[in-house]
Amino acid sequence: MSEVDAIKRALEPVRRLAGSNNQHSAIKHVAASGTELKPGSEISDKGPARSGPSPADLPAGEIHAETTAPGVSSGDVAPHASEIELKLLVASDRLADFNDAPVIAANARNKGTRKHLKAVYYDTPKRALRREGFSFRVRQSGTRFTQTVKTESSNDPLRRGEWEAAVPSMAPDIALAMPLVSDKLRADLERHPVEAVFSSDIHRHQRLVDLPSGTIEIAFDQGQLTSGDRTQPVSEIELELKSGSPSAIWELALRLAEHGPVKPSIRTKSARGFDLAADAPPRAPKPPKLRLDPSISLDQAFSEILRSCLLHLLQSLPAAEDGRDPEGMHQLRVALRRLRSAFDLMRSVVSVAKLDLMRAEAKWLAGSLSGARDWDVFRQDTLRTVADGCPSVAGFDALGALADERRASCYEAARLALADRRCQSFVIGLGAWIEARGWRSDVTPEGLAQLAEPAINFARNILSTQHAKVLKRGRKFKSLPTEERHRVRLAAKKLRYVADFLLPLCGHAKSAKRFSRRLTDLQQELGVYNDMATTTSLLADVDAGSTGSGMAAAAIAGWQAHAMVGVEARLLKAWSEFTGAKVPWSVDPPEQPIKLVSSNAGWLR
Repeated sequence: MSEVDAIKRALEPVRRLAGSNNQHSAIKHVAASGTELKPGSEISDKGPARSGPSPADLPAGEIHAETTAPGVSSGDVAPHASEIELKLLVASDRLADFNDAPVIAANARNKGTRKHLKAVYYDTPKRALRREGFSFRVRQSGTRFTQTVKTESSNDPLRRGEWEAAVPSMAPDIALAMPLVSDKLRADLERHPVEAVFSSDIHRHQRLVDLPSGTIEIAFDQGQLTSGDRTQPVSEIELELKSGSPSAIWELALRLAEHGPVKPSIRTKSARGFDLAADAPPRAPKPPKLRLDPSISLDQAFSEILRSCLLHLLQSLPAAEDGRDPEGMHQLRVALRRLRSAFDLMRSVVSVAKLDLMRAEAKWLAGSLSGARDWDVFRQDTLRTVADGCPSVAGFDALGALADERRASCYEAARLALADRRCQSFVIGLGAWIEARGWRSDVTPEGLAQLAEPAINFARNILSTQHAKVLKRGRKFKSLPTEERHRVRLAAKKLRYVADFLLPLCGHAKSAKRFSRRLTDLQQELGVYNDMATTTSLLADVDAGSTGSGMAAAAIAGWQAHAMVGVEARLLKAWSEFTGAKVPWSVDPPEQPIKLVSSNAGWLR
């Protein structure tokens, strides 16, 4: 039997589970399933996974970075389940200190092992693998070479699919990865050979830490990523679950955060290396779309909603801190507001005290970012639009220079907040609370009973209540003054978040999408008023007259005032269409789970 045939035979159960024509669905099935398997597990369609020895089962001192499944020889794929991992970024001069943290000293099995890991990451010239959510590398540890394919999780901040194969050298064997990818991507890989994109050179000190909730492999990594003449330092602590509950990762992270400053991160070396190679800022993805089964309990719905918020938060942090792409700061603020909306959603069921504490921390952090976002919008959108429309007006360059100064100052303040241990403790504590479903700890018996009920009942009640609030605030909308329309905007924004969270439970896909679009249109038009108020505040913050930019500032104010004339007609039309939209929640049995489409344009004004 050829090597490729052996791989296909080993992975056939996975492909049957997911369907051979679904885009990398085999990987996604395992990565998103939540099944807790140890490295070396074999996936079978005949019953529970059977597991080979994991590093956690080996005698003290025998810690291995990769474990091959029993019976898998060199060149065969070990069909691992998923790795569950969190990174803690640490200043390079402090990394060694964490090895002596009390939680490590008290719970590590032994002194661990030290390794020198060299890896090369590959992709096609047009980065076909990365576009589809894959990373593909070959790593050398001593005389051993391991080829690894990883894929991102769409709904869990810590979980990724991982598949490994032994290879004879640093040269990749793309044939070993072919059974894991879609037909379209397989054809692309056959037409366009992979090439080396970047390399990593890491010195790792690796230990096992046993906690009551689970065993964690902790790796202290220091080294660098290299692509051409560009390099980037690596100084981080990797926490990977080997057995037990994922809550053990967050527990250990909290204890390490008590020892010194750490930044929680899910951004992989692969993502950093590809951005380094392209000289590009970190990506700032939009919120992941929720796909909630209408039959789930309210408790499970809360868990899925909060995981989605945490994932978006962790994805947005690197781009916001980097600052080169304004979308990063925007998405981080969106993530924090989604999180606060999720807390508000839970208030009628769970302990208000704990929610209020976390909501206050999210509000504090969002407030630390607001200036940076406001100046981003002014510099990239408002100033550019008016300058292009008024080429004969002088002073836009001077006003742009002032805006750049204010923006830089606000970004510095934002970075200080993100580096603050208060922020780090909030993010790690949030992750621990979500993983442990901490909202159940202080719930009344009535609340526990409600958490066990179908989430659809709660969803219909909340959606109906918030929808009614928007309609009530918007009575006689045409004659409402600006301040009252602002109250309508706030209620509509809250309904938008509630709808994004809960509409997937309600079925009725077509009406849900139509309602979501009309709500989005209304929110965008209402946001124009808020944009104008923000611009007025920003212009008041700069001394335009003393810098020769007074005419430009006046032009912007006049431009926006004139634009409001056209906005009124669009706003009234958007309100009429929203109030006339059929609500997609009802007492009828829900249809199939929907894939809610929501544009992020004007998500938060």
